[in-house]
Amino acid sequence: MNMNSNFFPPLPEQVKIVEVGPRDGLQNESTPISAVDKIALIEKLDAAGIDYIESGSFVSPKWVPQMATSTEVFEKLNRKPGVTYAALTPNMRGFEGAMAVNATEVAIFGAASESFSQKNINCSIEESLERFAPIMDAAKSANIKVRGYVSCVLGCPYEGDIAPEQVATVAEKLYKMGCYEISLGDTIGIGTPDKVIKMIQAVSARVPMNKLAVHFHDTYGQALTNIYAALQMGIKVVDSAIAGLGGCPYAKGASGNVATEDVVYMLNGLGIKTGIDFQALLKAGWFISDKLGKPPISKVSSAYLANKS
Repeated sequence: MNMNSNFFPPLPEQVKIVEVGPRDGLQNESTPISAVDKIALIEKLDAAGIDYIESGSFVSPKWVPQMATSTEVFEKLNRKPGVTYAALTPNMRGFEGAMAVNATEVAIFGAASESFSQKNINCSIEESLERFAPIMDAAKSANIKVRGYVSCVLGCPYEGDIAPEQVATVAEKLYKMGCYEISLGDTIGIGTPDKVIKMIQAVSARVPMNKLAVHFHDTYGQALTNIYAALQMGIKVVDSAIAGLGGCPYAKGASGNVATEDVVYMLNGLGIKTGIDFQALLKAGWFISDKLGKPPISKVSSAYLANKS
């Protein structure tokens, strides 16, 4: 039973967790992590019951050195049946690299901010979307699903607030291009529930609610509150990163993604099913935190560690 009653808006019975730690999380960690340790992390995550894991990124190692081992990770990974091992592919070369190692599906990304798009990938929003056309064609021919990301949906480090309609425009274009799901990312973590609600209202008027996911960073400590607001709106897919890994190299002070442990703890408390073994999840977070030589950012994980000692 979840916490639905006359006093609360209805919440979903089940939520899908998209684990982005091995890619979006680790790519912004300065401590190098070997392919062997990345594989061990991914296998611990799928053993915990996570069935969607963003496992690598096929980008230039010059720009993202942490992802230089993605080919090795995908080649040597012991894959669990029923688990999606996804790769970020910003261009055709990346897509071909992902296909060469049998990534289950791929992801592309656009920004809701013109300034962020220029600073991040050196082109306009429209140009960035045009670059994805050949990927979409190739993926369709290969029967490969493509997930779309929209960054800076609640604010930009260069422009400040972003209009919900601008987010809706980019999300709709990605959806119409063929992305089966659009993940809405608060890249710098400045969102609050009211902004989340207005943004999702605007986007869901143009893209079906069941095709949307949310991706929050916890820079200002608002991620869980924002996720709760999104759940109340009808969102059923949440991106998160084990141990709160990551950040944004293009946004000063932007801390990591919301921790998977914290999200699952909240969902468990709401009676919402995830299919995830919480104790196994905690162990996966402790494993990668040890490899990085730092404590997990997850508050729930830190509390469990304190209670163990």
